[in-house]
Amino acid sequence: MLRKTYPYYLASRPQTSKQMLDVRDKFSGKVATRVAVPDAKATEKAIAAAVQAAKPMREFKPWARQAVLQHCAARFVERRDELAEALCIEAGKPIKDAAGEVTRLIETFRIAAEESVRINGETLNLELAARLDGYHGYTRRVPIGPVSFITPFNFPLNLVAHKVAPALAAGCPFVLKPSEKTPIGALVIGEVLAETDLPRGAFSILPLDGAHAAPLVEDERFKLLSFTGGQVGWQLKARAGRKKVTLELGGNAACVVDADQGPKLDKVVARLIFGAFYQSGQSCIGVQRIYAHADVYDALKRKLVAATRKLKSGDPKDGSVFLGPMIDEAAAERLHGWILEAKKGGGKILCGGRRSGNMLEATLMENVPADAKANRMEAFGPFALLAPFRKFDEAIAMVNDSDYGLQAGIFTDSLDHAMRAWSELEQGGVIVNDIPSFRVDNMPYGGVKLSGLGREGVRYAIEDMSEVRLMVMRES
Repeated sequence: MLRKTYPYYLASRPQTSKQMLDVRDKFSGKVATRVAVPDAKATEKAIAAAVQAAKPMREFKPWARQAVLQHCAARFVERRDELAEALCIEAGKPIKDAAGEVTRLIETFRIAAEESVRINGETLNLELAARLDGYHGYTRRVPIGPVSFITPFNFPLNLVAHKVAPALAAGCPFVLKPSEKTPIGALVIGEVLAETDLPRGAFSILPLDGAHAAPLVEDERFKLLSFTGGQVGWQLKARAGRKKVTLELGGNAACVVDADQGPKLDKVVARLIFGAFYQSGQSCIGVQRIYAHADVYDALKRKLVAATRKLKSGDPKDGSVFLGPMIDEAAAERLHGWILEAKKGGGKILCGGRRSGNMLEATLMENVPADAKANRMEAFGPFALLAPFRKFDEAIAMVNDSDYGLQAGIFTDSLDHAMRAWSELEQGGVIVNDIPSFRVDNMPYGGVKLSGLGREGVRYAIEDMSEVRLMVMRES
């Protein structure tokens, strides 16, 4: 069960407040718990504490950083059920998906623990000419300093982990603003961090609303801003000044089903259904656009519709439920409006399409106009469209006809088509024989075009949170 109230964390310590934030059960709509909200003075204290902690964190040895990360992973294992239940309530995530996200939280901290003790430099050969005899070069990676993080509601544990764990491994103090819609998971992570011997001020977790998060973006004392969320990220980048910025801003992921997949359609359908509708489609790499070769299109459509209609929706705390609520009614209303707009423009609803509050049916459409919002923008809900193609070049062009480019999937037995997809698709990642929703927490993850800037994935985030320092030594 959730506790009645949760503190925020300022300079590694829990804090209460007169101002409280109601966190609602996303299925029932009832207040599930309340969270202390920091004021502007607390935000300034958090930034100042991070600056003060920069030197102690830099001197905090790799083995000590590893011990902190290992402690966190072990405690998350012990609190697995509590974390899953909290996630189910505050995010409306079906309990099976919630349990899966807790597993990924644990894995991400374990990966970071491993990486924390292998942040290596290199030896450079500088003796490139006679005048350089006796010169030797060496590099090492050093923490960049205080960093700020802003995370969204859809993966309240693992998207936090992908910022916090690399920061700890790199030796960077941080200030985190979790989504005010889903702050509990981040605050539990803070509770576990407070059990460790991290230097005072190494972390602050502030459940601010967006209107009061400006210092995390604009304050020049931060050396990096890492933001995951919507297109507002580009505005934040413009306000961030001289600091480094990494952005993960979503997508409208496409998946190609090649002509040779006829015998495998049942397996393909199972993966497409998961990719399109797990956690009510609220994933940056959820399957939104499905392009199938004309030879398999009709059979794939028939199987997809049948499988979609079998999905059970309802209370996410019921272990048999696959489709829970969207994060709030406004989100469901927005996507429902896009569906109706696409239908009015000539699109055909194959199944679903109805809404009740923040519950939106799993919806499949075809003949969606090219300029419809449901095609051009990020649906971020239980929706996918289907369209046929005849030549592989046409499929490549259809995937690339998007302002986004996070990840794409292709089901094919053709090595040539797989390699061409890898070469020609304008995406941060290409997943062969699986859905674009596939992610392992050590792989580079990020996009191009409107999907963002930079890469997450523990080792790649550590590189962003550190900088190369050179030493040249001359033989005396």
